[in-house]
Amino acid sequence: MSPFSYRNQSEAVAERFRKLKQRPVVLEVKDLTKRFGTESNPVLALDNVSFEVHRREFVCVVGASGCGKSTLVRLLAGLEQPTSGSLLLDGKTVDGPGADRGMVFQGYTLFPWLTVKDNVMFGPRMKGMSRAAAREEADQWLSLVSLDAFADSYPHQLSGGMKQRVAIARALANSPRILLMDEPFGALDAQTRAQMQRHLLHIWKNADVTIVFITHDLDEAIYLADRILVLKPRPGRVAELLEVPVPRPRSTEQFQSPEFLATRRRLEEWIHPGSETGTSHVDELPRLRLTQVGDEVE
Repeated sequence: MSPFSYRNQSEAVAERFRKLKQRPVVLEVKDLTKRFGTESNPVLALDNVSFEVHRREFVCVVGASGCGKSTLVRLLAGLEQPTSGSLLLDGKTVDGPGADRGMVFQGYTLFPWLTVKDNVMFGPRMKGMSRAAAREEADQWLSLVSLDAFADSYPHQLSGGMKQRVAIARALANSPRILLMDEPFGALDAQTRAQMQRHLLHIWKNADVTIVFITHDLDEAIYLADRILVLKPRPGRVAELLEVPVPRPRSTEQFQSPEFLATRRRLEEWIHPGSETGTSHVDELPRLRLTQVGDEVE
């Protein structure tokens, strides 16, 4: 297996990114800053974050715990207001929640008293769509997420992965310009998580939607994304917006490819500096002993 260099990535991958950058910019983030706390004790969560996302691009956001990933996605959703800077969606300022942004959280946010189909119909009905038209819309999305057979089931009758597929279908039924996902698969077991990743790539391939996906899993980010936004911690600042050189379509066999491993090493260098040399911040943990049991553990 030959080593990979970003300077010698395949022409097919380079062409993919040339075409991506020719697409219209859907989301523009300029000098975004967010402070919490009081004037006497402010907490700077995000500091001058700037990046762009192109139409139908899949961007993952990674970073160490506390770097502001969830704060960023809440700002994009309009659930928080920035301290300074601007958020533009299709050139219009984001100043609150809107149907132009779909949101999928880690927790299952379905309405438990509604059936699967009624959950997916909820958004279109709130927008004034007739029940018949909303039902037809819901049928299309349930077919895309392979849940036709469970249209009349209730959320408590579904597995965790199925609930998240319903949540994705419900978000997409509003025809959002961008789908925001905050660690949506974080609570799933490893096998279900892998299945959901494949489902999501299938949905993204077949729907006109741009995705911003928050994750702490580096393998997940590389497997899913066109580009990966890396945030430095405390305060969150952009370390790099990394182009993923792994060719599409993606498969789990690529996890051991030179491109995949090189990208993972690059991310590790940002998120866990010194981990390759054994000098990471883990070595600096305080030596506090809380037990005396007469033996030692490593």
